[in-house]
Amino acid sequence: MSELHKFLFEGLPVRGMIVRLTDGWQELLRRREEGEPFDAPLRRLLGEMSAAGVLMQANIKFNGALVLQIFGDGPVKLAVTEVQPDLAFRSTAKVVGELPASDNGHLPLEVMVNVDGKGRCAITLDPQDRQPGQQPYQGVVPLHGDQKEPLHKLSEVLEHYMLQSEQLDTRLVLAANDEVAAGLLIQRIPLEGEGNLGAKLSQEDEIGLNEHYNRIAHLASTLSQEELLTLDVDTILRRLFWEEDVRHFEPMAGPTAPRFACTCSRERVAQMLRGLGAEEIESIIAEQGQVDIGCEFCGQHYQFDPVDAAGLFTDGGVTPPGSSRLQ
Repeated sequence: MSELHKFLFEGLPVRGMIVRLTDGWQELLRRREEGEPFDAPLRRLLGEMSAAGVLMQANIKFNGALVLQIFGDGPVKLAVTEVQPDLAFRSTAKVVGELPASDNGHLPLEVMVNVDGKGRCAITLDPQDRQPGQQPYQGVVPLHGDQKEPLHKLSEVLEHYMLQSEQLDTRLVLAANDEVAAGLLIQRIPLEGEGNLGAKLSQEDEIGLNEHYNRIAHLASTLSQEELLTLDVDTILRRLFWEEDVRHFEPMAGPTAPRFACTCSRERVAQMLRGLGAEEIESIIAEQGQVDIGCEFCGQHYQFDPVDAAGLFTDGGVTPPGSSRLQ
């Protein structure tokens, strides 16, 4: 089952998390298989984005949706993951071209998204209690480093994002296959106000200079993707940090674990169809016999026959009982 583990290093300005998405990730792929399945490299990217999105949402405890997007001018036009405050996640992508062959199922970002160097990564925070006129917060960074060098992996992009937008040293290890999507996050904690630090450390808080963070981040970087995908969390922590004093908290598992969930509904689709107008819907009915809308995130199909469609624009849009069909 999926699980999220949080831990910190006693007396040091460093915290960490490990996420393993299993049943939820498999459910997402299963639904996609029923439509147009993604190629293996894109499945890996979406798995890494799902794990990273859950880690970031759990890290900031934001009361709203966190949306992670990678977009550019490659065959993958857009890849997106959305994570809710309860760690329910969903992911999808828009593909406009054919991905090149890959022997190991992996392709760098400059091949999938960032062909001409115009790719971007955006993180959007959309509050649940957004006030009228309030806009979601969004941060955007290019898919290259400070020296304009292309960043090959999602983990490198997100580390760069955290450094640029939050001024926080962060180390990420991400991996995904068709069974598991997993991630390890190590982050430097700003020293001031952190109770676990005690009084033995100076107020050194400059980016890249904290020796304790640098040591632990180096240890974390030795974790291979295969180890992250196959080893249990206790084994990973023991292998990486056996010389450190690690406080491992009770994991989020079972009902509180990250899970796949989609926010689509027949009501939302009906609202969208009303927005198109009766004339447009009637033309679709005349051409196709019904309106069939598929959710890009979960693959769920919502069908509206002529009676359903007529009900969208009569009696306040109430669909006649017994006429709705859901596939």
